[in-house]
Order: sequence, then structure tokens, then C-alpha cells
Amino acid sequence: MSEDPASRAASLLREHRESIDRLDAILVYTLGERFKHTQAVGRLKASHDLPPSDPAREQTQIARLEDLAKQADLDPDFARKFLNFIIQEVIKHHEAHKDSAGETGATAIKE
Repeated sequence: MSEDPASRAASLLREHRESIDRLDAILVYTLGERFKHTQAVGRLKASHDLPPSDPAREQTQIARLEDLAKQADLDPDFARKFLNFIIQEVIKHHEAHKDSAGETGATAIKE
């Protein structure tokens, strides 16, 4: 006996949502791992008095991500906006590391 169309649709919807939930978890863990590395980069930049942002690298990464998006059949404009958002967050973290390193250096000078 076959399922009625409404039951079949509900089953397919549930399967898609379960896949989406797994993919969301992958995205969150992947972003967490990415930010661990960008935090390390921020500390390294701060300890060597390097600027928080690298516009040339950012442009290269955006172009790279747009190409990957096209290959993945994802809207390149969305990919660019997404990466720009991440880049801005990373720069904020790098600036915080720089400020923190500056405060530590100022404290060391006073002592």
C-alpha cells in the first residue's frame, strides 16, 4: 500500500529538514574552527605590530570564494556578502588583539 501524497510530502520535508540541521551543525563547527585560526592570526599580527586587515588578501579570498560558489551552484553575490561579513568579524577580533597587546605593552613600560 502506497502513502498518500500529503504523508509522502511530510516525510520528504522531514528528511530535508534533518539534512539541513546536520549541515547547520557542520557550518557552525566549521566556523568555530575557522575562527580559532583567525584568532591565532590576530594574536600573531598583534605581537608583530601588523595591521588588523589585509585588503589584498581579502580581495583574493573574495574572488576565490566567488569562483567556488559558482562551482557549487551557489549565488556568488551571496558568497561574497557572507565572506565580507566574516572578514569584518575577523578584523574586529584582530583589532581587539591589537588593543589588548597595546595595553599589555603600555603596562610593561610603566612597570
